[in-house]
Amino acid sequence: MRHIEFIHTDHFEDNYYRHHVQGKLSLFIDFFWQTKFEKLWRQYPKGFSDALFPNLGYTYLINMGTPFVMQVEDSKFNMKTDGFLPRPGFIECFHQPGNVLFGIKFKVSPVIFEKKIDFADYSGAIFPLSYLVEPGILGKIKKASSFEKRVQLLMEYYERKLDKYEGSLQPVNIVTSILDVAVKKNTYNVPVEQLAGKYHISSRTLQRYFRACTGVNSKTALQILRIRKAVSTILSSPKNFKSGDFGYYDFSHFYKHLKQFFHNNTLKHIKPHLQLLQAMRRNKAGKNTGSSTHEKTK
Repeated sequence: MRHIEFIHTDHFEDNYYRHHVQGKLSLFIDFFWQTKFEKLWRQYPKGFSDALFPNLGYTYLINMGTPFVMQVEDSKFNMKTDGFLPRPGFIECFHQPGNVLFGIKFKVSPVIFEKKIDFADYSGAIFPLSYLVEPGILGKIKKASSFEKRVQLLMEYYERKLDKYEGSLQPVNIVTSILDVAVKKNTYNVPVEQLAGKYHISSRTLQRYFRACTGVNSKTALQILRIRKAVSTILSSPKNFKSGDFGYYDFSHFYKHLKQFFHNNTLKHIKPHLQLLQAMRRNKAGKNTGSSTHEKTK
């Protein structure tokens, strides 16, 4: 059984806890999450997988249960402990009974203030988390009795980090501000020279900021945000979707980007881009989207 992001929306809404971050921490963190699969093991005693498409940022995966397998693009990794997962590529997590995962979806990891890390060096795999997180805090997270207590513990922990390194925020402020404006105004095609000029830095410096903070250059980051927002709009308001609102020349231009975004060797026979467009047409016709249907896999 495979659940696919943007296609099986009910699964991702109903079977995960989520806490979206507000305030100063939202500069770094999108949300905290945790699996709640207890009811699913009776339905899928042999396990299931969750497939996610490219996104911006990183995920800290903290394993509080049994081992699992994580696929990053076309490579699979057997995971017994905690992992650091770059998100600009396709991922698929293969869950088995007993899996309990807690995660932090970062826009930018605050660890860049403490260690000389260029996140552009992290790609195409899942990496050990122990180097990036203090062992003591990992232990406290695993011992906490609930999702809410884990969130509270980490909110306080990262707020202290931000207070400590407040004077070192310029690169992060610039990168996150550019991304925030792009999403709010649907401006994803501004030349890098124009973006850099607004902050009185060179385009080379801005690209260095992007690679250090997000692991990808400014164009890649903005295009990931662009297609994800376009897809989210199709799901939430299909009758109002217009490809031109996102800076596409026409629908064929959008369709090409959509097809590239959804492409993955393991999903090529499913063609999720066509499933999404079919759901959009059904929605426009006033019919049920069928978002809770699942793909059965061997």
